[in-house]
Amino acid sequence: MAEPQRLTATPDQRRVLRRAWPHMRPERRGIALALLAGAAATATTVAVPAVIGAGVDQILQRDRAGLFTAVAALTVLALLRLVLFRRSELLLIAVGERVVRSLRDHAVTRLSRAPLRFLEAHPSGDLLRRTTTEIADLANFVRGQLPDVLTVGAYLLFTTVLLLTYSPLLTIALALVFVPAIVTVLRLFKKAANPAFAAEAAAAGTVAATYRELVQSREMLRTGGGTAFWRERFLADNERRYRAARRSQRSLFLISLARIVQSLTTAVLLLVGGWLAARGSISVGTVVVFILATRQLFDSATQASNLVGQVQVSLVGLARLLDLLTTTAPRPALHAPRQAPDDAPAGPVTAERGVLEVEDLHYSYVAGTEVLGGVSVRVEPGERVGLVGPTGSGKTTLAKLMTGLYAPDSGAVRYDGHDLTALDPAELRRRIVLVPQRVHLVEGTLLDNLRLVPGDPGEPRIAEAVDRLGLAEWVRTLDGGLHTDLGRGTGRLSAGELQLIGLVRAALLDPAVLVLDEATADIDPESARTLETAIDTLRADRTLIVIAHREATIKRLPRVIRLDENALLAHN
Repeated sequence: MAEPQRLTATPDQRRVLRRAWPHMRPERRGIALALLAGAAATATTVAVPAVIGAGVDQILQRDRAGLFTAVAALTVLALLRLVLFRRSELLLIAVGERVVRSLRDHAVTRLSRAPLRFLEAHPSGDLLRRTTTEIADLANFVRGQLPDVLTVGAYLLFTTVLLLTYSPLLTIALALVFVPAIVTVLRLFKKAANPAFAAEAAAAGTVAATYRELVQSREMLRTGGGTAFWRERFLADNERRYRAARRSQRSLFLISLARIVQSLTTAVLLLVGGWLAARGSISVGTVVVFILATRQLFDSATQASNLVGQVQVSLVGLARLLDLLTTTAPRPALHAPRQAPDDAPAGPVTAERGVLEVEDLHYSYVAGTEVLGGVSVRVEPGERVGLVGPTGSGKTTLAKLMTGLYAPDSGAVRYDGHDLTALDPAELRRRIVLVPQRVHLVEGTLLDNLRLVPGDPGEPRIAEAVDRLGLAEWVRTLDGGLHTDLGRGTGRLSAGELQLIGLVRAALLDPAVLVLDEATADIDPESARTLETAIDTLRADRTLIVIAHREATIKRLPRVIRLDENALLAHN
């Protein structure tokens, strides 16, 4: 059995930007322009201490003309800095937003094409967090902090070059005091922060998944008395997240040690600079340049320390997003070949009505425990077949394999002689459709929910399908007919009415094979009769496979396939 590849709760954060580069490559020209504008703006800021230092020397030399020149230069630099920083910020934000939009599109596309087994293997809350919250955090970082991060980096580089130009000796003294100490602080932070922030993100995903479980199973928890158990579980998950957040904040405390390093460095510069100026080795203006430049350098370091936490959060989120994109990338070992890249050639074209054949089918969810072992069955075009068996016999699993939602471990499922894994997704969905026991709705009207099929059918076509299935009277009983607002959930409709929505969707697709999974389970007899009448109307010459427990439903079917102990037992 090929296990679905799993996402990593705390993915590797090393070289995350390099791994993200393929997604940024289309914007490389905009990135280059933004970086050049930012570098030019930073250069104007770095030049300010040099101009002030020159002005101090002119004052000491009583050179009024030189002083006016320095003042004029400062004015020009201030104007340039304002224009260039604004321009670079706008360029960078625009490029960043386009990259984030592309990542979001990739994530949604990959999840929509991911195998059903992959989606079922992961908590929906974690998938939701990776594709919404963490992308939103990344977008906020691009808008708010990324320009500052790049400015700080450029300032550190340009300031070093400036100081070396003025006094290599004083620069060496600065480096000997400042660099080893600040590097030590940053290493301590990185060692503590990487696992801390990754653990916090993973814990947040667990909390989201647990809370989503509450929303999905609220009725069962209330009626079954399981609320207390769920509350204890949620509180335990939330406590782990709290502890992880505390650990992240403790790692941020290490950055505050940088302020002590800055104070010591300033003291050393004043002592060494004053001694060199007294000897005549450097001018007073040079000392002023160093003090101002290092002051701005320290301010940049302080700003960087304030940004470190957000940078770390964004890197963790980016790593988790890249993990999702990498894991869901189309590959033969994980994805059915029908979920090939967009540029893959279309699969074969099948007949409008064809034979559905299952041959020696084997399938397991867990290695060593087969759910289906050697199942073979042939369903002729237009047949009406019931699939029955005790709970756990593999009926729903077989239905998902017969509709191409799962790929078998071995054996084959064919329609019109073609393996389902070789069919193009659009072709497969035109021919075989599954109406699950739980029909999902989206927020909106009944019409909006019925349009969730390929081709985006209009209201006249939907009304025609409803009337053809004999459901027009049911629609008229709703407050607004097809325009009835169903709200955010399924509370306004009964289980039988939800199944009717699934049937109308199937009628709009007009598939060759329609598989109904427990369509009449847990609904009242009147709704069941309405549903069965609609099914009979829908049938026409299409193949109908019904998973059923209700005896009345089974009796309506001319052929019954029984499953027991993971294998096909008998045909009636």
